[in-house]
This record gives sequence, structure tokens and C-alpha cells, in this order.
Amino acid sequence: MANAIPKKRIALFGSTGSIGTQALEVISTNPEFFEVEILTAQTNAELLIKQALEFKPNAVVIGDETKYQHVKTALAGTDVKVFSGENALVEVADFDSYDMMLAGIVGFAGLKPTLKAVEKGKAVGLANKETLVVAGDIVMQKAMESRAPVIPVDSEHSAIFQCLVGEGRNKIEKIILTASGGPFIGKKPNFLVNVKREHALQHPNWNMGAKISIDSATLMNKGLEMIEAKWLFNLQPDQIQVMVHPQSVIHSMVQFEDGSIKAQMGLPDMKLPIQYAMAFPQRVKNSFPRLEFKKYPSLTFEEPDVKTFRNLALATEALYKGGNMPCLLNAANEIAVWAFLRNRIGFLDITAVVEQTMEKIAFVERPTLEEYFESDGEARNFAASLIKL
Repeated sequence: MANAIPKKRIALFGSTGSIGTQALEVISTNPEFFEVEILTAQTNAELLIKQALEFKPNAVVIGDETKYQHVKTALAGTDVKVFSGENALVEVADFDSYDMMLAGIVGFAGLKPTLKAVEKGKAVGLANKETLVVAGDIVMQKAMESRAPVIPVDSEHSAIFQCLVGEGRNKIEKIILTASGGPFIGKKPNFLVNVKREHALQHPNWNMGAKISIDSATLMNKGLEMIEAKWLFNLQPDQIQVMVHPQSVIHSMVQFEDGSIKAQMGLPDMKLPIQYAMAFPQRVKNSFPRLEFKKYPSLTFEEPDVKTFRNLALATEALYKGGNMPCLLNAANEIAVWAFLRNRIGFLDITAVVEQTMEKIAFVERPTLEEYFESDGEARNFAASLIKL
């Protein structure tokens, strides 16, 4: 019984980013389990071409329309279909030819194609947390209606998902999301005021893309994860707790109503949760490095410093308030992080932009999808006006 698992055809949205490139490593190591059906990238045409020549997908999308001709010409000698533009992402998400979407597009841009895959009843490996932060109620409702499995790829949510396997009938008392604390753990505002882009990008444990690295440094990432967890696991805000765990060995924990706690552990390597999501419900053998406890003689835990890292406090506020507030938080944060990465604003200004946007844009308690898009646009425009972009 060599291969009882049918091959899964993967649609990899965001194939040139950190998640996408690691997913392709997993796929190339396990060609008997996975094949690539669709690849998409926003601007990195060169890497997309290289990936398409290696993995020979059915279709590729280059988001940046000015690069369409270049990609088309480069792949002219192959059977790969080439599309471009934002709408093309939704069009290929509507294809029947794939089994699972790996949603690795960063930010709000991932929402439309992910929603399309869910509406089609496709399995989604969700690496894009913003999709649920912005419109989690609508996405999860659609997933339930069309019986589309949503399997988290974020290491923390993957950990919770793994702890819940086989626990379907048991009530969760709370979940504990672990945070590394980022590169500035223990620092105070007088230090953070002078932080530069290159410092903030140096994460102590994880190798991630630029946006998520900055979110990790401001603790916004953990705030977004709290909101994502609410929707993924159908929780109340007071069931979600954050603990700083600098070693990043315990990826998250679930406490059940009998007080028992399950934790999922491993080395900080995104390839493991990526592989787990793509192969679910099987576990596939691999040669990743193993966790050796003797190298971690102590695992430590502390409360996050929300007075210094106020993004986590703002995200918690958005989580409790609900409605379009998480959408506003996310939109302002995306603009502020973009500006910080281009040295247009300081590190602490990121929080100021988010806070002012949340105060300024109208609150909507039960937004429609249309209203989420409007809220996102308004928040972006307002945040950009604060930064004078």
C-alpha cells in the first residue's frame, strides 16, 4: 500500500512570498502527494516564471498587468496559461481543476480569491490572517454553507487546530496564543522611538516576509491572530489569551473545560504547519530538523507588555468591539507598515495611525461584504492622509 493518498492539486496564491516559496519546497520534496495547479504573484515576475517552468502548473496569474507580456513571452513554449490583474485572481480561484487553495497572499488582497474558493467548497489552507480579520463572519459562514474545510497555516492556529483533532465534542475553556515577543521584547518606548526598519525586520526565531516581521515587532501580529482565532474556532473574546514565550517552542495551547491543557510543540519552522495543512488529515514523513529538549532546558512565559506595545491593546479592543472595527484596524495597519518599511514614519507612529483611524472612521455593527470593502477603503485613505502619502 505504497500510496493510499490521492495526489492533491494545489492552487498556490502568493507563490513568490515567504509562505509560497516554502510551500513549493514541501511540494517538490513530496511529488507523490502534491502537484501544482495554479501559481499567482503580484509583482515578482522573474520568480513566478522560474516557478512555472519548474512546476508546470495549469495556470499562472501576475497581478501587475504591466508585467503580463513579459510572463506570457517567457512561458510561450509551455502549456501554462497566463492571466493578469486583480480580477484574474478571482477567476482562477473559480477553476474546478484544483483540490486545495493555499492562501498565502499578504493582506486584504487575499480576501476576494479566498472567498471565491470557499464559495466553491474548496479546501483552503489559510496563511492569510487578514482575510478573517477583515470579514471573518462572512468567510466562515460561507465555508459552513459550502462545507469548505478551512485549515489554518499560521503556526499558532495550526497548533490549536492540531490540539483540537479528536476533541470535537469537548468544550474549549480558553486558548493560549504564544508570542515570541519579537525583536524588541522588554524594550520601552524611549528605545522604540529610534527603531529603524532593518532592526524591526530581524526576528529572533522565525524567518518571515517583511509585513509579518514588522507586525511581529509591534505585536500587531498577535492581535490579528486573536481576531483570526475567534472566527476559526468559534470563540468568545474572553476565551483568547496571549502569553509571551520567547523560545517559540510551544506554538499555542488549548485548555478544555476540565482544566486539562494540550500544547503543540516543535521547532519554529513554517514548513511544518504548511505541510500539515496541505496533507491533512494525514501526517507526511519528512526530514525537517527535530526538537531536542536538552537544547531548551527552560521554557518561559510572561504577560505581554500592552502599555509599550499598544497595537496589541488596540487589536484586543477591536476584537471585543467587533463589527467593522477589526477591518479598520487592519487597513490602517497595512498602510502604516507600508510607510514604515519605506522610512516615511517612525516605529511608534504605526500605532498612532491605527488608533486615530479606529477613532475617526464610522463604526458599523453588522457590515455586509460591500460595507467591509467600503470601510477598508475609507480607513486606508484616512491613514494615508495622516502620513501625507
